[in-house]
Amino acid sequence: MAAHYDVLIVGGGIAGLSLASTLAGSCSVALVEAEQELAYHTSSRSARNLIPSYGPDVVRELTVRTLGLMAARDAQLPEPVLTPRSFMLIGTEESVRAEASGHMRLIPMAEALELCPALVPGSFSAAGLDTGSFGCNAPLLLADHRLRAEAAGADIITGARVHSAQRLGSGWEIGAGQEAFEAGVLVNAAGAWADELAVISGVEKLGLQPYRRTAAIVDVEHPLPGHSPMVAAADNSFYFRRDGTDVLISPSETVPSGPEDARPRPGDIERLIVKLNQLTTLGIRGIRSAWTGLRTEAADGVPVAGFDAEAPGFYWLAGQGGYGFQTSSAMAELAAGQILAGQGAGHRAAAAAHDPASRTAEALAATRWSVRR
Repeated sequence: MAAHYDVLIVGGGIAGLSLASTLAGSCSVALVEAEQELAYHTSSRSARNLIPSYGPDVVRELTVRTLGLMAARDAQLPEPVLTPRSFMLIGTEESVRAEASGHMRLIPMAEALELCPALVPGSFSAAGLDTGSFGCNAPLLLADHRLRAEAAGADIITGARVHSAQRLGSGWEIGAGQEAFEAGVLVNAAGAWADELAVISGVEKLGLQPYRRTAAIVDVEHPLPGHSPMVAAADNSFYFRRDGTDVLISPSETVPSGPEDARPRPGDIERLIVKLNQLTTLGIRGIRSAWTGLRTEAADGVPVAGFDAEAPGFYWLAGQGGYGFQTSSAMAELAAGQILAGQGAGHRAAAAAHDPASRTAEALAATRWSVRR
């Protein structure tokens, strides 16, 4: 016998979990994850910084809303998810100005060197600072979403890879692992596998492209002071930030990949260490750990949240790129509003509580002309 739910979410990363915790209690929800543990792929490999000046206009708008929602939730938690951590861009004046947004101000070189004394004078000529940026305790946030979802009645099933999905009457029939499900709405929050799920479901794929992004925790001779901001090159060639007495570094590569359990490639981190030991006084001595995640993007670089144009009840929540955590709560709020609005009169009050702004919804819609490759 198939288990029946109003909504079945495929994908147990930050996108799927945040939507499950937002929807649960307003309708019946199940979440299925292919891996044996939640947030195994990209969501466990995040740089864990929420940056209001990072990304396209709609992403920055979603980030501000997400920070507000997270701050409200923090007031109810014994330990906060958010910790203030400024973000600084460095490079040429032209490159910094091109990347800076309304949330970032240009700062004098002396201030930049005071904020991050590890930078070698003369290694950059301009800097911008975003003081509204926050570090994110990703494991705590993910755990809180799961706790809230399950407490409100959502079922979470791991080790259940979707192998079949078809439109049946007014809903969907889905096979995942050894289980069978029926759902009115099928949510595609499958990350790098989102297009693969579409194909399984008989839905035209969007041409979402996963990209590699590697990072490492390195041992340093001269640790960064506690007030140091996260520092990124405006040309997207690296970033680094304090991680206790160690430092997290990344070459910020954007290399196309298929959907996979990505691993670091030989030389990527080693070459960055050579570069950072020239640009900074960190004195990187060795690699403690390294990993690679996949940032999946639509053709226009904007996340996708909305019902498919041709497949009734198929909802896309994908293509978050590098903005997954920083847009997650606002994306879940918007998605929940749209899904509940489509569930009929019985869910109108709940939908109203998550009513998405039409302009934002249009910018994220799966039906927008710029989404496909």
